[in-house]
Amino acid sequence: MIELFYAPTPNGKKISIMLEEIGFEYKVTQIKLNPGGEFSKGEQFKPEFRKISPFSKIPVIIDNDNNKEVVFESGAILMYLGEKSNKFYEQKDRTKINQWLMAQMGDIGPMLGQHHQFHHYNPGKSKFGEERFFNIAKRIYKDLDEHLSVADFLAGDNYSIADIATFPWIARHNWHDIGLKNYEHLSRWYQSISNRPTVKKGYDCLNTGEKIPVIEL
Repeated sequence: MIELFYAPTPNGKKISIMLEEIGFEYKVTQIKLNPGGEFSKGEQFKPEFRKISPFSKIPVIIDNDNNKEVVFESGAILMYLGEKSNKFYEQKDRTKINQWLMAQMGDIGPMLGQHHQFHHYNPGKSKFGEERFFNIAKRIYKDLDEHLSVADFLAGDNYSIADIATFPWIARHNWHDIGLKNYEHLSRWYQSISNRPTVKKGYDCLNTGEKIPVIEL
């Protein structure tokens, strides 16, 4: 069994979606990142958690079927699970998959994360920060839309861990105030993934009734 140390963030949802997609048995251990509104008291900073996550971040998995192997960093976890399951990480496509996975890890996720910080959580505190990351977020939408105009999925014809990694970040489109509906090809990609039953289940792995945000027309 896989133990998933999780919080309901885009990075956490990547892994719960992947585990549902590959059909592995798993147990969720929730890590409360901001108890009582105090980030400094988050469970991710506890010494016992830092033993498996040196940067105090979720997600982390422990593979109890593989000598309790610990894997941290969401991209590394997706690669590990893709190799272990032989699903959504085709050997013949790995160069393309890795490129788009790294694009998510190094650009899409961090930049949209900064957009969340300035635009969603702290509006009005920095005009420069809000404008900068809003424009970067629009550029990300445009770049993804252009790419998906000539490809069904990020790495080509097949759904892969690159799509699984990117999807939860676009699922916060209501926070972005960019208008996902204005991006035809990105919307098509988003809707096709949203419709997958395993994605719906993984998106709400805590069984709180959380739904994948719909595209507002």
